[in-house]
Amino acid sequence: MTVIDANRMHEIEQRYPEYFKRSFKQRFGGLMIVIGALVYAIYASWFFDLPKLLADAHWERVGLYLSQWVSYDVQPEFRIGDTGEITVKYPRFSPLGDDPHPDWVISNADGSVTASVRGTSRTVTVSSKETVVTAHGISVPVDVSSGAPKVVGPVPAWMTVYDDNVLADLGFAGDVSISVDRVKVRKRFLGWANFVFDTQSPFFDKPASEVISLIVSGPELKPGQSNLSLAFDNIWHNSAWQHGDVWTKLFQTIVMAFLGTLLGALLAFPLAFLAARNITPNKVLNQVLKRFFDFLRSVDMLIWALFLTRAFGPGPLAGSGAIFLTETGTLGKLYSEGLENVDNKPREGIKSTGASTVLTHRYGIIPQIVPVFVSQTLYQWESNVRGATIIGAVGAGGIGLKLWEAMRTNANWENVAYMVLLILIVVFLFDMASNALRHRLMGTKAH
Repeated sequence: MTVIDANRMHEIEQRYPEYFKRSFKQRFGGLMIVIGALVYAIYASWFFDLPKLLADAHWERVGLYLSQWVSYDVQPEFRIGDTGEITVKYPRFSPLGDDPHPDWVISNADGSVTASVRGTSRTVTVSSKETVVTAHGISVPVDVSSGAPKVVGPVPAWMTVYDDNVLADLGFAGDVSISVDRVKVRKRFLGWANFVFDTQSPFFDKPASEVISLIVSGPELKPGQSNLSLAFDNIWHNSAWQHGDVWTKLFQTIVMAFLGTLLGALLAFPLAFLAARNITPNKVLNQVLKRFFDFLRSVDMLIWALFLTRAFGPGPLAGSGAIFLTETGTLGKLYSEGLENVDNKPREGIKSTGASTVLTHRYGIIPQIVPVFVSQTLYQWESNVRGATIIGAVGAGGIGLKLWEAMRTNANWENVAYMVLLILIVVFLFDMASNALRHRLMGTKAH
């Protein structure tokens, strides 16, 4: 064991005072940061009233919306006539077509009708006097012979009684709404109904093997048009999914991002040379251009889109203009800062040979900045593909507007999922492509 005497200890303290005589900030800085973060969290919770917000939130809608993203429902309605007969009606645009006869709706010999919501575990049987709902291992009869539907016996937790209606919640499988003169069943199926062919197509409800056979060697279903052309036309103009319009709007979004970024880069490039202090030694011009860049990028792309849609009307022109203005400011700032950090030695060497200003810039500056500029521009283009979707929702064209329209109906969540999936795929592909190009230009290896 080594013993350090007082003189040696004093010498060590003099040599390394930062370890023995730490300031208040060094001793308690970490603790103060933790306390500050906790105080801010408490303040934010009070300011946004988070406890009340969380308590009042409709969390049940999260599961409902997510389930509607990956499923569709069929809604037969059983109408009870004055004489006791029961007729089955379907919505006008039923996913089963104009004349549906599903095998899970069965007419019984006694005149009643049974609908299987999920196999034999969840069913509803409708007669002129009562409706029996079977779920969770029990059968609950509902009397519909009087002025209002009435549950016979105890009311289970999954059934809600209103003044003129009884609602049975059967979970993801669907629900049953019971009134005196009609019973509406909502049965849910996994998947996207009629994604390829809608109910008006001659290929509707045909197995894939039969569709392929008709396309390859079958007789013409529409005189004067091949089955292959007819199939493509039916898919492209699918009334339920509107593939043609969705893909056109998606391509429009990509073009908006490309055009806006390209125009912004073309304008920002020469302006950056004028804004860079080491290239253009004019302080007034430098400051004016830099403040101009700050102004363009400080106004959000969404705000520019709102201004331009008022000026030019809704459409992709407003979207491209919004991206162009924002990117002129962003890329102008990035380009000018990149120019101010270049190595001046190559430029001075070329200038000493008597070369003109243009040639000095061409051979002394451009080779240094091109990889960086292209990398930054590619990154902004990738980012603008996402941004173009957002500004489309305010009328600037592209798939964003179509996505917003689908969300506003609060009923076409499977269409919303379809468009979100397309956007994610496009962003993912552009992210991969821009990363590969950036790494190749910068001479680094992509991970």
